[in-house]
Amino acid sequence: MARDDLFVSSQSPHQRTFDGVPFPAVLSPNPASPILTITDFAEAIQAEKASLESLIKSSGAVLFRGFPVHTAADFNQTVEAFGYEELPYVGGAAPRSNVVGRVFTANESPPDQKIPFHHEMAQVAEFPSKLFFFCEQEPKSGGETPIVLSHHIYNKMKEKYPDFVEKLEEHVLIYIRVLGEGDDPSSPIGRGWHSTFMTKDKAVAEERAARLGMKIEWIPEGARTIMGPIPAVKFDKSRNRKIWFNSMVAAYTGWSDSRNDPTKAVKFGDGSLLPADVVNDCLNILEEECVAIPWKQGDVLLIDNWAVLHSRRSFEPPRRVLASLCK
Repeated sequence: MARDDLFVSSQSPHQRTFDGVPFPAVLSPNPASPILTITDFAEAIQAEKASLESLIKSSGAVLFRGFPVHTAADFNQTVEAFGYEELPYVGGAAPRSNVVGRVFTANESPPDQKIPFHHEMAQVAEFPSKLFFFCEQEPKSGGETPIVLSHHIYNKMKEKYPDFVEKLEEHVLIYIRVLGEGDDPSSPIGRGWHSTFMTKDKAVAEERAARLGMKIEWIPEGARTIMGPIPAVKFDKSRNRKIWFNSMVAAYTGWSDSRNDPTKAVKFGDGSLLPADVVNDCLNILEEECVAIPWKQGDVLLIDNWAVLHSRRSFEPPRRVLASLCK
């Protein structure tokens, strides 16, 4: 637990408890030792790095609420204070824009669209270990970023659909996505191949895709990317448990636009189709087991990507949530 003179544990009515541990952990400033500036906050993070690391390992996610984080630059300083190495957003599907430093917009898809549960960049070989989100402007309504413990979902799915999970572990998954040349802001997966691979050179794109374990087929619409076979279940060595580490539900229910049919966006590694009823029930289980704390301006949410899946609910604008990815 972070030291009492810098951080204090808070509670939210939306929190849940799993195995006796609050999820997510919520930290606020101690009124007796106020953190008045962003520099104070950054120094407090650095001073308490070990205890914060212990907290993120036990809880899987930490919400920092009530701290002096007001701007994208403040958020960038907050992320820097943790000392994690930045992960470039290469191979991800969401349209994003760089704001400042290592800070990007979160998925810029339209507000009426939900973004289904996923581990960040689970469909590529190199993915972040930590994610930060920052609420610069809270929505009028909706717009939560629900989170759910991955090992808990694995256990639920294993109990309810043992044959499906056995096949999933044996045959793993393949993800298929068609990318246009430029970004399509109307689509939740509208990132074009130019920005996905940070180049306009097809040869360079192929090289960068190969480093991610991805193949590219050039088609009239742009590029068809094929990722996998890639595991859908991983083993979290630090916590000694299996996790539901995939974007199966997100791809099957959300990778939909003029170029992509979501029911064909993800398949078993042997090429066979996923059973629609099981995938849709997995979505129900994710929703039932998740925690969705409404955003407040200034909130910073730190997620361990090895432990937690996240999503986004539709919302009434305005809403501005920024993100940063870490190795």
